[in-house]
Amino acid sequence: MSQNKLFFASDYQEGAHPRIIERLIETNLFQSPGYGTDEICEAARERIRTAIGCSKSAVYFLIGGTQTNATLIDALLKPYEGVIAPDSGHISLHEAGAIEFGGHKVLTIPHQLGKITAEAVEAYCKAFEEDLNHDHMVKPGMVYISQPTEYGTLYSLQELTELSRVCRSRQIRLYVDGARLAYALGCKSNDVSLEDLARLCDAFYIGGTKCGAMLGEAVVIPDPGLIPHFFTIMKQHGALLAKGRILGIQFDVLFENALYESIGKTALEAADKIRESLISNGYRLAFDSPTNQIFISLSEAEYNRLSQRVEFSFWEKTADGQIVVRLATSWATTNGNVEKLMDVLVECSPNG
Repeated sequence: MSQNKLFFASDYQEGAHPRIIERLIETNLFQSPGYGTDEICEAARERIRTAIGCSKSAVYFLIGGTQTNATLIDALLKPYEGVIAPDSGHISLHEAGAIEFGGHKVLTIPHQLGKITAEAVEAYCKAFEEDLNHDHMVKPGMVYISQPTEYGTLYSLQELTELSRVCRSRQIRLYVDGARLAYALGCKSNDVSLEDLARLCDAFYIGGTKCGAMLGEAVVIPDPGLIPHFFTIMKQHGALLAKGRILGIQFDVLFENALYESIGKTALEAADKIRESLISNGYRLAFDSPTNQIFISLSEAEYNRLSQRVEFSFWEKTADGQIVVRLATSWATTNGNVEKLMDVLVECSPNG
């Protein structure tokens, strides 16, 4: 594999945490029932229930983020309902229309650095009810947000509480996409805990793929009776892994000795160093985000120069011709690669 470039395009470019690899090897020849019905998966579920402070919750292991979103949203909505989401949300932009493919409309509303407000959700629901043609329209049935957001920003506990209050008053579901949840939990400015998510949301998922696992996400439904036959619905959506113990092993490790809640620290520390280097070398942050995603605004010349040395993600092209790109760190980002990136940033600096 060529390593001529530094890879900072995403947070799932590496494999899995070494402790997960060790456990997978140790249990490789174990024989167990399939589809997550084995003892290891149940042990992982118990660890998660303990971590979220909700002993009654239902916990399911699914194979990936898009499958998780599509499966859960379809299971929570009635045929005539849609899901409110920020227009920057993953289900809105980067899941190839998976929600619509499942028969539900994504009802987008404007975002503020990736976040939507309780007031905006309330206004949307009120406008729907007051529209005399609402019987001919898609009814809002749930709210989708992510923590962290697509912009690497965080909902505060107050913001999440207000969203929960509006959803419950309107009798619609609140669902949190936690693909990068470990990087939220490890962030110094975060004040939302796993316990808060279990208390305030109808469903959420704990990301594994981007947070140290080889693959897989853990869906948490605090009210176990909320979605009858969810196991069967998972199978219908192609989200059920036959060798389910592979997912269970990974989450059993991630929730042993609070590893999940600390695994993001390396990524966050690396991201802070990179931000400092960007600012000191004359680069312009497109906006600030406290987690492991860093967004910078480049001229076309700067973009071409930096892209020769660093693999990053294209984000958008702005009206003034600037190109916004994303750098992402992960649980596996090394100090050595951060130092190399900082050297490149100096050499390619807009300050010349």
